[in-house]
Amino acid sequence: MNITACMEKNVVSVHESVSIKDAAKIFVKKHIGLLPVVDDEKKPIGIVSIGDLLALELPGFVSFLSDVDFVHDFGAVENTRPPLKVLNKSVKTIMKPAFTIETDCGLLLAYALMLQHNLQYLPVVSKTKKLVGIVSRVDVGAKILSTWQKAKK
Repeated sequence: MNITACMEKNVVSVHESVSIKDAAKIFVKKHIGLLPVVDDEKKPIGIVSIGDLLALELPGFVSFLSDVDFVHDFGAVENTRPPLKVLNKSVKTIMKPAFTIETDCGLLLAYALMLQHNLQYLPVVSKTKKLVGIVSRVDVGAKILSTWQKAKK
């Protein structure tokens, strides 16, 4: 069984020129966790996760702490937002490289790649490298587990 058996085909993506602010609107409206960033030919060139956007909101000192369990709340920082100068930048400025798989990728290989690269989502591309879908760990795992129902005793 390959990845097309469980991938989401109606994938939402953005062009590399879209602003961070507009990308945030898409995350909210579509209630998604990852946006593939594509070029003019619809080929993935990067990814932006909801975590990448939320990192713009976190106070800088968080990266210096090994844990934040002792913090009751962030006080006044809870109500700050990234400056418009940052929000108006292109998503290209914060995107990470896109790790993709092709449509003929097997389910176990896809899951192993997600684990190995610590990914929750994988963009799926055609043989011509155009974006055709997206798959999550949950999608892959649920599809694999669904085959267990057919196992003979």
